[in-house]
Amino acid sequence: MQFDVVIIGAGPSGLSAAIKIKQLSPDISVCVVEKGSEVGAHILSGAVLEPRALNELIPDWKEKGAPLHTEVTDDFFLFLKEKHSITFPTPPQMKNDGNYIISLGNFCRWLADQATGLGVEIFAGFAASEVLYDASGKVIGIATGDMGIAKDGSHKESYQAGVELLGKVTLFAEGCRGSLTEDLFKKFDLRKNASPQTYGIGIKELWEVRPEAHKQGRVMHTIGWPLDDETYGGSFIYHLENNQVAVGYVIGLDYKNPYLNPYEEFQRFKTHPDIKPIFEDAKRISYGARALNEGGFQSIPELVFPGGAIIGCGAGFLNVAKIKGTHTAMKSGMLAAEAAVSVIKGESENLNSYPENLKKSWVYKELYLVRNIRPSFRMNLFAGLVYSAIDTYIFRGRAPWTFKNHADHKSLKKAKNSKKINYPKPDGKITFDRLTSVQLSGTNHGENQPVHLTLKDKKIPVSVNLNEYGGPEQYYCPAGVYEFIEDNGSKKLQINSQNCVHCKTCDIKDPCQNIKWVCPEGGDGPRYPNM
Repeated sequence: MQFDVVIIGAGPSGLSAAIKIKQLSPDISVCVVEKGSEVGAHILSGAVLEPRALNELIPDWKEKGAPLHTEVTDDFFLFLKEKHSITFPTPPQMKNDGNYIISLGNFCRWLADQATGLGVEIFAGFAASEVLYDASGKVIGIATGDMGIAKDGSHKESYQAGVELLGKVTLFAEGCRGSLTEDLFKKFDLRKNASPQTYGIGIKELWEVRPEAHKQGRVMHTIGWPLDDETYGGSFIYHLENNQVAVGYVIGLDYKNPYLNPYEEFQRFKTHPDIKPIFEDAKRISYGARALNEGGFQSIPELVFPGGAIIGCGAGFLNVAKIKGTHTAMKSGMLAAEAAVSVIKGESENLNSYPENLKKSWVYKELYLVRNIRPSFRMNLFAGLVYSAIDTYIFRGRAPWTFKNHADHKSLKKAKNSKKINYPKPDGKITFDRLTSVQLSGTNHGENQPVHLTLKDKKIPVSVNLNEYGGPEQYYCPAGVYEFIEDNGSKKLQINSQNCVHCKTCDIKDPCQNIKWVCPEGGDGPRYPNM
């Protein structure tokens, strides 16, 4: 199938790019391919939306019914000790005047309606599995994965061959740690002038709470307990409409202790005496997890290559200090769209105006001014807080240096140098086990299909990961995908790929980079209703 522009991923950046292209030139043909069963099925974020990019893209979004129903009314920033908390002044970057608490999945569904109304074709339930190149090495589109392949490689009765979607321009909006985007980084050496990308794992639950525990529009963030001072992370609690509360925990994947379990740290956080009352006698509605970029300004790669560009969180435009990336992702898609239209109309030979205009935009300035805040926490929590205050209030983000980032998978200590962590058992009311949580994510994978969590060397999980690091994959996965089990008197790694919520943590944190995440069949994975 031939289009002028092919976009991979129906998230905020991909849909914004599609809309912008059609606004600029309605005659340009655009398709968006999305691996989730529907638009929004794989979308998960806190989320508080800064509407800056939305105001530029669709100024009359209120009249068009955008699902921005809850404006932020107040901000709280707490430092937790085990039995009490201290209220800190909210950092200026985290203040949310004029922002909205939203379901990002529902927002993307609305964006998709705006896109299709302009003539964009959206193909949900199809996973982009391969980048296509011409003889010169230029990207000419993608191929979706074959469906109905059995574990042994044979064709099932449901077999359906993949489709080639060819475009004059291909925009990759796969989100954090996209599998095709990672291949493009390597093929075109796009990270040669950038610091390594760094990541966090974000775990989220949606609750329906008692009316007396609900404060619509309230935003709360915490740092401190239950994490130690060497581990970066914290929580968010956002009060939406209809007595719903989104609660989540983000932990930087540069943590050092291989026994640390991000999921269990999140569950333990909810038992804090200042947090637990919100969720007493309440109902948990949904669960999910997703990795997020934390590298910021210094980790942005080269964005264009022959035939295409990388937009959104695939490139890493998250503003960690703000805990927001939707507005920057949308703006990157809009700027790439302008460049794509120029190419399609023959006004330009390449997409170079995209990174050039990005550097002139508010995105570049915003990320530059906070570039040193996240890396400063590698020292420890208190040193990071002190440096961030100095950087914010004295240097105002313009310090004459830029900290470098370091790859997360290199940060783990050996098991012999680490302390095991004893986590409390779940009570089934406030805290829950991983498999019970996965059921709430709507995750499903066809059993008889090739495992999408592939190992480069099948011996490494036991010979290195288990023997030297204590088997960190059994702890860092928020879905219980990885287990070490007994097999004829020895240990082996069992991969329960049907549990996978597509968070990409394993692809990032594996100490030997031995796990490669590839797309399963289109439509598989989580089915988030309103995350």
